Amino acid sequence: MAKHTKSNQKGPDVVLIGAGIMSATLGVMLKELQPDITIEIYERLDSAAAESSDAWNNAGTGHSAFCELNYTPEREDGTIDASKAVKIAESFEQSKQFWSFLVEKNFLSDAPNFIRSIPHMSFVWGQENVAYLHKRYEALQQNYLFHGMQYSEEQSQLAEWMPIVMEDRDPAQPVAATKMDLGTDVNFGALTRSMFKQLQTMDGVTMHFGYDVRDLWRSKSLGGWKLKVENLADGRTREVQTDFLFIGAGGGSLRLLEKSDIPESRGYGGFPVSGQWLRCTNRDVIERHHAKVYGKASVGAPPMSVPHLDTRMIDGQQELLFGPYAGFSTKFLKSGSYLDLPKSIQLSNMAPMLMAGMHNISLTKYLIQQVLQSPEDRLDALREYFPNAQMNDWDLEIAGQRVQVIKKDDEEGGVLEFGTEVVSAADGSIAALLGASPGASTAVSIMLDLLNQCFPDKVKSDVWKAKLTEMIPSYGQVLGNNPELGQRLRKHTSQVLGLSMEEQMPEVTR
Repeated sequence: MAKHTKSNQKGPDVVLIGAGIMSATLGVMLKELQPDITIEIYERLDSAAAESSDAWNNAGTGHSAFCELNYTPEREDGTIDASKAVKIAESFEQSKQFWSFLVEKNFLSDAPNFIRSIPHMSFVWGQENVAYLHKRYEALQQNYLFHGMQYSEEQSQLAEWMPIVMEDRDPAQPVAATKMDLGTDVNFGALTRSMFKQLQTMDGVTMHFGYDVRDLWRSKSLGGWKLKVENLADGRTREVQTDFLFIGAGGGSLRLLEKSDIPESRGYGGFPVSGQWLRCTNRDVIERHHAKVYGKASVGAPPMSVPHLDTRMIDGQQELLFGPYAGFSTKFLKSGSYLDLPKSIQLSNMAPMLMAGMHNISLTKYLIQQVLQSPEDRLDALREYFPNAQMNDWDLEIAGQRVQVIKKDDEEGGVLEFGTEVVSAADGSIAALLGASPGASTAVSIMLDLLNQCFPDKVKSDVWKAKLTEMIPSYGQVLGNNPELGQRLRKHTSQVLGLSMEEQMPEVTR
């Protein structure tokens, strides 16, 4: 019989659940802000970044809204709403500033070239989509963060940008593309593991792999939170006491947040969406494509299913992926349980989940169609972006599992959210991150929001303000409205991170 150990002793100041990019980012920030803080990290798998942060489980796109069309919706009057794109571009600039700070401190010495320059392109066909892309291009040019973007409708120009996309394409087909040379590809797995490796060398930081958090509750005697953790190797359980708890367990965060029973958690649900990639095995094809080419999502498709033909750099080798193809699984994690979804349904979130389902019937139909796809169907989708694709050059791979947020809504009853959201208790003693895209790329700005929610007094102190500004020089400023500061910082981060600074003048070819 497995033993259980109780403890009434004061534990670490902070417990982080999950060893992904979010916990790594928060852990490093807290240790920089308060060097004497004690932190324990609990991860149910045997290594860091093995779920959504792993390089093969995400697109690796440094999400900066250069090419992602779902961040620039068309309004009813036909104009383009670029506000979300600007916010995401600002957030990614903050991430680059933080990573540059860590590189300059030699904190990321185990992750050389975790970020690389790769052109970000949007590609569409059909007259209506071409008109949309041109309007999008013009709208983005109003903000300096998107200066350097090129636009073209000339097939000869597009053939230079993305040869395999344009080969044997119907010359009468209306096409258009934008190209941003400042785009990046990020190996979030390598980045996360490097951050944790360095964290473990610091006083007061302990990592526990192969431990599953089974339960959590408020500690009435000591304040803060108590966790029941199980050593999966021998089945032993013990209790851990902490003042602050962060739940950064990816798709597993919802179930743990529900166990907290904080009022702020009620009404939240989750809708899992699985993903698959086609991975190219033909080195000749791989070496002929050098870009991240994003298209428009199908009607009803979630944003994470926007199709893209994607150059990746993983473990020093160039790779090529196409997808993702969406699927449905009741698991909340790739290594999770098929009971994750049914177990997450409670009285407090049942109505929002039902109403969100009613409002997203098109998504349900889309997922059913995706699940029923044959290999030939997947090849047909690929050939829209790579007309000469051959089936024997591609293998099907399973990508990461994502859980989209469902939340209460006064008007709709329940809505499905396609972003990330920090849910925290009123006293700031616990916080959980829910949601998916753009996720890892904006981890720094997400954790800054968390610090403001959970450590408001410390964030206002001169010591923390000074350190936050050292780590993220644009901290406290709206970068999108400050071209002088933004361009100076972008130049600095590009130099530190070894990124291209080839900003071409915008050009329009119609």
